[in-house]
Amino acid sequence: MGDVNRENQGRTSMSTPLVDGLTVSEAAGDDVKKTSRDQREALPGEPICVVCGRYGEYICDQTDSDICSLECKQTLLGRAADTHLPVGHPLPKRLAATDECFYVRDSESPLTSDQTELLRRKLEIHVKGDSVPDPILSFSSCNLPEKLLHNIQTLGYDMPTPIQMQGIAAALTGKSLLASADTGSGKTASFLVPVVSRCATFRHGNLSKSKKPLAMVLTPTRELCIQVEEQAKLLGKGLPFKTALVIGGDAMPRQLYRIQQGVELIVGTPGRLIDLLAKHDIELDDIMILVLDEVDCMLQQGFRDQVMQIFRALSQPQVLMYSATMSQEVEKMASSMAKDLIFVSIGQPNRPSKAVKQLAIWVESKQKKQKLFDILMSKQHFLPPSIVYVGSRIGADLLSNAITVTTGLKALSIHGEKSMKERREIMKSFLVGEVPLVVATGVLGRGVDLLGVRQVIVFDMPNCIKEYVHQIGRASRMGEDGTSIVFVNEENRNLFPDLVEVLKSSGAVIPRELVNSRYVKRSFPMGKGQRKRKYGS
Repeated sequence: MGDVNRENQGRTSMSTPLVDGLTVSEAAGDDVKKTSRDQREALPGEPICVVCGRYGEYICDQTDSDICSLECKQTLLGRAADTHLPVGHPLPKRLAATDECFYVRDSESPLTSDQTELLRRKLEIHVKGDSVPDPILSFSSCNLPEKLLHNIQTLGYDMPTPIQMQGIAAALTGKSLLASADTGSGKTASFLVPVVSRCATFRHGNLSKSKKPLAMVLTPTRELCIQVEEQAKLLGKGLPFKTALVIGGDAMPRQLYRIQQGVELIVGTPGRLIDLLAKHDIELDDIMILVLDEVDCMLQQGFRDQVMQIFRALSQPQVLMYSATMSQEVEKMASSMAKDLIFVSIGQPNRPSKAVKQLAIWVESKQKKQKLFDILMSKQHFLPPSIVYVGSRIGADLLSNAITVTTGLKALSIHGEKSMKERREIMKSFLVGEVPLVVATGVLGRGVDLLGVRQVIVFDMPNCIKEYVHQIGRASRMGEDGTSIVFVNEENRNLFPDLVEVLKSSGAVIPRELVNSRYVKRSFPMGKGQRKRKYGS
């Protein structure tokens, strides 16, 4: 078959003769690109491969799609086969040729009610609300933009986690959602995928020139904001989807300019965002989705008023709320913000990931520093990369210096008084392995994705058990095994009952001093090797 030219770009139809099991023609005397790696990136205005996004040099005769290579043709035809359509039949839900990055598919048969119930029971997916959709079994079943599917695959998301299965399905209905799942279970992607999909699709279909923000994500810490925005950029790459980061420590004029240039998503901390809104005229009337990450913290005293102030400035957006811990107070507040809520929880609420092995050690305050040094100098007990959590900023600085001097380990501190430049450099050094140990305040206790962290040491117990659950959750990402060590003594007596319950739920050994404390007045089974005793009035 001769060459086929579309829009005078000299592209070639893949037809006969047979090559590697596929029928293709010789492209103007040049060898046909066999893999996407052989193909160059597309230049502005050039056609884009519907599979990988590179230069769409060829046109697939069977589907009339732009493709870059034999590899992508095979992938494309495989997708056609998955939809049970004959070769040559146009694939479903394909948009105009100029918008091929938005080609989508839906190749899954819906689950029966029995299958849905069995799946939820097996994966410990608990739902509440009216018309809760079935969990998705793959990202490709959600009618997402094709480029977004490609980005998801590039990021290594082979199949959705339980919170992504149910959370994405629920969020795509347009209903508001309150979701709880273990730290490291994939919550960030479970709200960003619907956000990117909805914003990109809206921008693509909207003929107006408006570039007002369409979605907003609020988090309690700068580090978490940075992480969420970076993830959003990766998921939205190649789509009409731009982001703005609005946090303290960075120059406000630059943040304002970014928003004024036109973005789809704002990611920020409540305080800086309110400051920006108070000083500058930023229109938020197009905001369709408001995400509250670590919602239990966001709605607590201090953050709650700021969050509600921002919420009241919006025009009834879909509200997506996520956290690793939940409470009746949070549920009540969420219900006041959004009607017809869908509730989703994975596993046991307010309990640490089962992948984290907990070890509680009774240590008097004066001996805590030496006990920490002993652990860090033990090849058996120190498992870097590690995080040590302390209760104060000055404590983080002093302890990190003491660790370096006493043990020879390179340790750095991170807390809210350090500049954003310092905090970024410290996190980079830690995540790339240059620093084996970071001493941190609660600034790293919430949501931050610390991939590779194997161990958490809670040097100072936080003020509430939920913060403890978040902190030790840093040692387990996406179900990977990790360890946590917590120092406990009489100063933490207000947390004794809750701590005992958390330790008991994971089968951890409970220190004798904690068992015998007069502040623990309940019956519970001991860990392995301990006698069972009953405590009560």
